[in-house]
Amino acid sequence: MRTVLTARGLRHRYGGTSALDGVDLTVEAGECVALLGPNGAGKTTLVNLVVGLLPRGHGEIVLAGGDPKHAVTRRKVGVVQQSLGQPSTLTVSELVSGAAVRGGRPRSSAAPIMAELELTELSHRRAAKLSGGQKQRLQLAMALVNDPALLVLDEPTVGLDVPTRRRFWRILARRREKGTAILLTTHLIDEAAAVSDRVVVLDRGRVLTSGTPDELVSRLPDRTVVARTRLDDDVVANLPGVASFDRDGELVRLGTRTPEALLRVLLAEDPDLSDLRVEGVGLEEAVVALTSQAREVLR
Repeated sequence: MRTVLTARGLRHRYGGTSALDGVDLTVEAGECVALLGPNGAGKTTLVNLVVGLLPRGHGEIVLAGGDPKHAVTRRKVGVVQQSLGQPSTLTVSELVSGAAVRGGRPRSSAAPIMAELELTELSHRRAAKLSGGQKQRLQLAMALVNDPALLVLDEPTVGLDVPTRRRFWRILARRREKGTAILLTTHLIDEAAAVSDRVVVLDRGRVLTSGTPDELVSRLPDRTVVARTRLDDDVVANLPGVASFDRDGELVRLGTRTPEALLRVLLAEDPDLSDLRVEGVGLEEAVVALTSQAREVLR
């Protein structure tokens, strides 16, 4: 498989604050890699370095065989952001054809991509008159018109309804089949789990872990028992079968591989237990747990 993006030893500082501290990252052709982590983890800095919006001080980036500091290499990247960020007075056709020209392609390149994204009937409509879903399709058309090797998606589906989001990802699935690589940053972790081949978890400028969504989830207990109880923390945390423990007021979340046995003991200890439920573990719980564990080690 062809490697589209390789980053090694990336470090970046904003004054006295370290935003990235030795980050390595690879993305293969046709692969979707999701960058996840809390606010301030370094995701935006990493993306800005990859697309050439920040000067690189330390480390190496190879993008589609070139360096993103060079304009010819940056033309091989398409970017879709949460907001349009383009002149709202221009029409769909003007924006897509303009993106083609800036990427070194003829204006005629706009027509096929607008047809693919079902924008042809909107070609003369101004950007300000588009719905949220239409604006996202417009951004995607502008990003894909130059047939990029890497597509960077920054919170691309925030605010979109479920049918529009599904349509967005179906379009990208076809592109991935043709070899387009995707680097995704999002707070919609369930969506990341559904569309990504691999997840990279960042925190405080470092890569905590990476793997498929299933691999990250498999590192946690199988179930989470949630309940409202007045039992002391020491009592709850030391109940048989408790693998992880978290409390918010009277609400506790207990990770366990033996939920049935834990429930029997918990109910025996606190007959007034309320709001009881058992949940499966997903990628969001895995990311939160991995981040919390890493921070505990650093204390």
